Amino acid sequence: MKFEALFSTYCLKQLSLKNRFVMAPMTRSRSTQPGDVPNQLMANYYGQRASAGLIISEATQISLQGKGYARTPGIYTEEQVEAWKLVTREVHEKGGKIFLQLWHVGRVSSAKVTGLQPLGPSAIPAADTQVYIFDGAPNGDATFVPVDPPREMTMKDIEEVVNAFSQAAKNAVSAGFDGVEIHGANGYLLDQFLRSNSNKRTDGYGGSKEARIRLLLEVTKAVVKAIGSSRVGVRLSPFIKFKDMDDPEILETIMEAAVALDALGIAYLHLCEADWDDAPQVPMTFRKSLRSKFSNTIIATGNKQPKDAAELLATKTVDLIGFGRKFISNPDYPKRVAVNAALNEITDTHTLFGGGTAVGYTDYPALSN
Repeated sequence: MKFEALFSTYCLKQLSLKNRFVMAPMTRSRSTQPGDVPNQLMANYYGQRASAGLIISEATQISLQGKGYARTPGIYTEEQVEAWKLVTREVHEKGGKIFLQLWHVGRVSSAKVTGLQPLGPSAIPAADTQVYIFDGAPNGDATFVPVDPPREMTMKDIEEVVNAFSQAAKNAVSAGFDGVEIHGANGYLLDQFLRSNSNKRTDGYGGSKEARIRLLLEVTKAVVKAIGSSRVGVRLSPFIKFKDMDDPEILETIMEAAVALDALGIAYLHLCEADWDDAPQVPMTFRKSLRSKFSNTIIATGNKQPKDAAELLATKTVDLIGFGRKFISNPDYPKRVAVNAALNEITDTHTLFGGGTAVGYTDYPALSN
C-alpha cells in the first residue's frame, strides 16, 4: 500500500485511532433554527466520514456571545447537547472517533448575527473582516456583513468565558464526544489575546508574551479540570494572518504557549496551516522547535496531498494529518487514497455554507464496495 504511514494505527492518549487521517473542522452552517441545534442531517454527514482516524467537528460556539456566523451549532443549551448525541452515536456506530471544537469568536462577530456587541481583548475592530448571515437571498446564499467594533472585555467577561469553555467541555462529554478541541486559532478570541496587534491590554492579560498567553492557559486548565487532560486538544495558527492578525511576535508567543500547554499534559496541539495556493510554508525549523517543546501529539492541517502527508509523518515532527476540503466531497477519503481512486470534486461552492438539504452535503457518493 502506498503512504503506509497514513494508514498506521495511532494511540492518542487512551484513544486508539485506526489511521492517521484527521477530518479537519469545517464550518458548514447546517444547524436547525431557531436555537443553533444539531440535527439528523449533520449526524448523517459525520457518520459518512467516520473512516477518518479522528473527526474534529465544525467550530461550535460555547455561548451566544461566542457566535460569529449564522446557523453554526452551539453546545450551551440542553437542546443542543441532546441533539449532538445524534452525531456522536452515528460516528461511534460507524467505528469512528470524534472531538468537538469549542469556539468563541471574540471580535469577529456582528449584532446582526447575535443581537450583541462583540467582545475582544481590546476595543480594536478587525479591519477588512466580515461574517455572514442568511437574509433570504433567492439562491439561499449567505450574505457577508462587516464585523462590529468590539467592547474591551472586563475581568467579569473573562471569568465568564473561562467558565463557558469549562461547561461546554462538560456538555460535550455528556453528548458523547471523545474529547474537545479548544479553538485558539484563525483570529478568534483566544488568538486575539495571543497577538500584540489585537491585544493592547495593560493588565495581567496583555503586554508581555507571558500575559498574552494567560487566557489560553486559564481556559485550557479549566477544561482539563472539567474533563481530564487526555480529552483535550488545542488548535493554534502561528503563520495565519487574516482577520487583521499580523503580529511580528506570534511565533515566539506560540512557542511559549506550547511549553505551558505541554506541562498541562493535553492530548494534542493542532496546527492550522494556510491552505491557499501561495500561502506561506511552515519551515521545518519551526516544526522541529515545536516538537522539542511539545511532547504529545501534533496535528498538521493545510491542503496537503497524501504524499506530502506521508513525508511529513516521516520527519516525526507531526503525528496526525488533517484533511479538510477532500472530506467534503469524498466521505470515504481514506479508502480512495488506499486504492488510488479518483476523487470527487466540490460541485457547487454555493452549498459549502448553509442549506437545509442533502445537496452538496451528504449526497457526495462513496466508492461502491
